[in-house]
Amino acid sequence: EHLPVFDCANKCGLEGERYLAPMAHVKMMAAAQPFLSGAISKTVNMPHESSVEEIAEVYKESWKLGVKAVAIYRDGSKISQVLSGGSKTKKKEAVAEAKADAVAGVALEAADLAGADAAGGTQASVNERGEPLVYSQKDLEDAIAQALALAPARKRKMPRRRGGLTIESRLDNQKIYLRTGEYEDGRLGEIFIDMAKEGATLRSLMNCFAIAVSTGLQYGVPLEDYVDKFTFTRFEPAGFTDHPNVKQATSLVDFIFRVLGMEYLGRTDFVQVKPDQAELEARAASRKGDDVATKRGEQLDLALERAVAKANSEALLRKHDVASTTRYAPVEPSGDSVADPLNAQLSKMMGDAPMCSTCGHVTVRNGSCYRCLNCGNSMGCS
Repeated sequence: EHLPVFDCANKCGLEGERYLAPMAHVKMMAAAQPFLSGAISKTVNMPHESSVEEIAEVYKESWKLGVKAVAIYRDGSKISQVLSGGSKTKKKEAVAEAKADAVAGVALEAADLAGADAAGGTQASVNERGEPLVYSQKDLEDAIAQALALAPARKRKMPRRRGGLTIESRLDNQKIYLRTGEYEDGRLGEIFIDMAKEGATLRSLMNCFAIAVSTGLQYGVPLEDYVDKFTFTRFEPAGFTDHPNVKQATSLVDFIFRVLGMEYLGRTDFVQVKPDQAELEARAASRKGDDVATKRGEQLDLALERAVAKANSEALLRKHDVASTTRYAPVEPSGDSVADPLNAQLSKMMGDAPMCSTCGHVTVRNGSCYRCLNCGNSMGCS
């Protein structure tokens, strides 16, 4: 019998049922109104389920009782309100129920289609006329693809402690630092772009661009899409680089995604100097930290040692001006790989060939002009 003393204007908590009836507010104001010359600053609180007729009844009864002014507020009638007694929770529950229904529908459909086999399908259900429905494997794949397309994207958070790459290079005498952050499985999750002479505007724009790309990567946008979209983008600064594989880039964005495409996707179609396949595998394995990382790392170290030895031999030849047929000639490692005859032929055709004006690859001589084998562009000849 004491519970009514504690009743409030709204339901208390998520499981509350008791509250003051809207007409109780009106009667309280009517009791105090004869003793006041002005109106009362008192709002009639009404539950979310109140109808138009109930609101009209509040105004009508206030007039009958002589209340000079009345204000009402229906719970949840505004997107934002000072006190919420469960309307947001109800919305969340409704959304959760809708999602559960959708998931249940997809699950039932998938279970219905699961009876279909690749050999032409089997009976899974019947239509409204009682005829058997036969689904094929393509129907199942289409249903799954549609369910995935309707599913909302979810952000995959980066680990607190994460590895990555730091790549230093120069583009048109501009120092560039490209840093990456990776998930535990070695997948790219974020990028950072730092430069030394870019000024405040370009620095801020590149920071925002890196944040946008990182956000997309964490929400599941494939890195392949970024690479395909941004490679060969042309604007200043552009020109030659000192990167061992990407020797020329048409812009800063072009350089970044050429490097990322090579490091994380293993693509070499847009780099000027293609790395060895074993070197790419060693880099990927070392980032993933799997069981073959040590072996691959040793292979990478061996390849680097051979490259350094070859570079030292060539430098020694240039220093002493000795022909390549002398005893100081660099010796290629035997037994590991055989030189590609096509690459050897193309290296002879390149010479001092310029870079392609369209894609930036090294061109090859074509008669008295030059032609790009990557995009087919002809430099001066039809």
